[in-house]
Amino acid sequence: MYFWGLIMKNKPIIVIGLTGSIAMGKTETAKMFVRAGVPIFDSDRAVHDLMVKDGAATDMVEQAFPGVAGPDGIDRKALGERVFGDPAALKKLESILHPMVSDRRKVFFEQARAQGCDLVVMDVPLLFETGAQKQCDYTVVVTAPAEVQRQRVLARPHMTVEKFENILARQMPDNEKRRRADFIVHSDRGISYAEDQIDQIIKKIRADQE
Repeated sequence: MYFWGLIMKNKPIIVIGLTGSIAMGKTETAKMFVRAGVPIFDSDRAVHDLMVKDGAATDMVEQAFPGVAGPDGIDRKALGERVFGDPAALKKLESILHPMVSDRRKVFFEQARAQGCDLVVMDVPLLFETGAQKQCDYTVVVTAPAEVQRQRVLARPHMTVEKFENILARQMPDNEKRRRADFIVHSDRGISYAEDQIDQIIKKIRADQE
């Protein structure tokens, strides 16, 4: 335990890894942690910020994948088309982005510790798929029945069954994520139920440190 506490040397800060497959409710769950007073490091947001106009990674990504940059930075749709289904291209992209995201994450955690936070959440869509759970003290998986997930996904603009199936193929099955998780949040039972789950998770983690 105390993964980041050991690295940061001073007061331990507990890292909670938050994940969930597409349309399981991870984004709303992250907001619940924030409302409960736990700061969130959003990995997707960090990647987005790195690739906007004049972003730290924009020039490097354009050099690696010529033609994906536009007036507002990297065109993520164009970039996705270049790396989707191409493991070598995806690995090249990750070699650019992952170190930068890691640096931002460390700064975020250091700031949280300086502000007296005892817990932080690391929001990572592909937490287990990328091995990022090794950087966490606890993991939380957000889940919902498959039929609920499917309804939510296909209600999104421009989403198709084919796109949905392609996304699922890249993600670890929900039942395997649940098997690996320390905690599970059910997002199909209403906001109050989910918020109560978050409160109980926070209490349990803090109690473990006493």
